[in-house]
Formats: sequence, C-alpha cells, structure tokens
Amino acid sequence: MYVTVQTSRKYEQIVEQIMNLVADGVLNPGDQLPAERELAQQFGVSRTAVREAVKALRERGLVQIHPGRGTYISDYSLSASGIVQDSLAFMVRTDDPTGSDELQQVRYLLEPGIAALAAEKATAHDLQQLQRLIEKMDDSLDNQEAFVQADLDFHLALARATQNSLIPVLIIPVIGLLREQRMRIFETSGGPERGQFHHKHILETVSQGDTAAARLAMEAHLKQVQVDSSQITNSD
Repeated sequence: MYVTVQTSRKYEQIVEQIMNLVADGVLNPGDQLPAERELAQQFGVSRTAVREAVKALRERGLVQIHPGRGTYISDYSLSASGIVQDSLAFMVRTDDPTGSDELQQVRYLLEPGIAALAAEKATAHDLQQLQRLIEKMDDSLDNQEAFVQADLDFHLALARATQNSLIPVLIIPVIGLLREQRMRIFETSGGPERGQFHHKHILETVSQGDTAAARLAMEAHLKQVQVDSSQITNSD
C-alpha cells in the first residue's frame, strides 16, 4: 500500500502518502496505522523519518496517538486544521524569505492576542500544562527533536487556554508550518535558551492574569524569533 520514498525530506512524502490514502478512502477514521518499525520498513526509511511524519500528521489533526495502544486515523471533523495547513503550505514556503515574513506577520496578528486572552481565561489545568511543557523544554536543551515538539505544543496549549474552541483551529495550521524554522533556530548559538527566556516570561504574565503584559511578552518573543530567523537567512 505504501511506496518507498527517496527525497531528503522523506517525512513529508510519508505525510503526503498517508493523507492521500485517507482522501481516497483506503484509510478511514478509526483505522490503526502499522507500528513505527513496520512503517519504516514499508516506506524504506528510518524510524526517525516515520516519527517525524506521525508528529506532522498529529499536528494536522489527521491522527491521534494513544500511548500503549498505537496511532489511529482521526475523525474527519478533527482534520479541518490540517486541510487549512496544507493549503497554506502550498502558498507559503518557510524557507523563502517572503514566505517566512508573511508567516511572521500572521503570528504578530494572532499570537499576542492569544496570549492576552489566555491571561484572562486560563484555568489551573492550563497553567499546569504550560508549566509542564516549559519543564520539558528545560530538560531538552540538548535534544532538538524533543525541544521543538514541546515548543510547538506550548504555543498550542496557550491557544487552548483561551477557552475559545475556534482559536486552536486557526493557530494549528500556523504552528504546523513552524517546525522547520524552529529546528533551524535550535541549531543557532543560544537559540533554545533565548526561546526559553521568552516562554517563561509569557507563562509568568499569563499566570498573573496580566493581559497587557502577556501581549507584550508574546510580541517580544516574536521579535526574537524574527531576529534569529534573519540570522539563519543571512548565513545561508
């Protein structure tokens, strides 16, 4: 059912194949994907590539991961954000300066407001989840994959802390496009530490319920991301 992939960004082809199988009705909601080792063999790739593909599919809302049970195709209603993300991906190339700038502009429009609303609406459970992700990033300063995943999850958890069910649907496609950028920033000198400084400040302001400060903290974070991204572009 699966075709061996051959490009350097293999996980993207895995994602595309699985999405096509879902669209064609070969895979349906509730179907379980083969285990990681088996998928790696069928696609002819490493288990790391399969792991990255499954994470990307989860971010699109196309699969659900149940620890100890496996990975399952999601109900189609949960994949709306993934469809939006794929549409955005066709229009925005994050490795192109113009595409990266446009994505950054969208973040400036959305995320400071999200941080402000989270400061107003976040529950104790939301704050615990955000703190857990902060701690996970602290523990992963030498683990690129784990740090970046926790980073993306932090921004999604912040969106969920707004208690507005539409906001995560809007922000998930944007977050999903950030993985490549975050992986590259992680490799810059001090990149993870700078990110953590801002994440902790954002959480502090949200925990205090200070909407204005939370907005400013997120704006400061986005400015730092922009600086780091510019350094990456200039070094290429």
